[in-house]
Amino acid sequence: MNANLRLVHAVLPATVDLRVKIPDHHPSTRNLGTERMGSGTIIDPSGYILTVHYVVLGSESMTVTLADGEQYTGELVAQDFETGLALIKIPGRDLPFLRPAPPESISVGGPAFIVASSGGTDRRVSGGYVSSMESYDGHWEYLLEKTIRLTAFNPGFGGGTMSDLKGRLMGVVSLNLTEVGKFSLAIPVEYYLQNEQELKQHGRVKSRPQRPWLGFYTQSLAGHIVIAGVVPGGPAEASGLKEGDIILGVGAKEVRSRPELYREIWKRSPGERISLRILREEESINLEVIGGNRWEFYQS
Repeated sequence: MNANLRLVHAVLPATVDLRVKIPDHHPSTRNLGTERMGSGTIIDPSGYILTVHYVVLGSESMTVTLADGEQYTGELVAQDFETGLALIKIPGRDLPFLRPAPPESISVGGPAFIVASSGGTDRRVSGGYVSSMESYDGHWEYLLEKTIRLTAFNPGFGGGTMSDLKGRLMGVVSLNLTEVGKFSLAIPVEYYLQNEQELKQHGRVKSRPQRPWLGFYTQSLAGHIVIAGVVPGGPAEASGLKEGDIILGVGAKEVRSRPELYREIWKRSPGERISLRILREEESINLEVIGGNRWEFYQS
């Protein structure tokens, strides 16, 4: 699928390049570094920009470059760890922006294209078809019940624009999975629309029940869930969980997949003791982890 050149040029002015600096002491720098590059989409003429949270997590300063070369200092105004979206604000009026695509207009087989920054004013484009809208679970305690998967590679930095053929924003490109599954994964814009007012007013979604966060990375292996790493200073490390531990269950509930694990943990609340049954060096042990608050941890 080749997006019409006129259509691409209509979308380009609403796309931005992000250059973000993170202080050395921030907990995210171990995995994501202190200097990050990203893409974003202007979704409001007053200067609100939608992108992925991992690009701007812990932001100390941010430079936003529009397609015409105009630069602004960006401010991180909202973050949603559960959907993976972040909202940035730049000063401005009557800025070019994209309207959201109605959720019911997005379906498997539909054509779409991605516009992403490759640095400064440079943009790259790739097109394809929606191959799936199934759920996605990530190893960093992340689960989306609905995604948009496009049969196209992400041509630039994370946070790029996924647009339909009417120039409407379908989603924010989060992951390039072309080597694994030959698709790019986007977070549907409807997740932003559901929480738009709270994100703008409070910087997060306060009405949603808070999920406990344990601070570990997990991988599925032969029908088991293996801890591949722990976040320094996080609840999992404090409780004694170690890389290589196999998680057998949460409380009395056996778990064999990441979605099962996450959903069982998320039945609890931050601050609550969570009992995990662990297999370590052929010995079954029980460990209690006090569920943390991811928002507070990464705001510190």
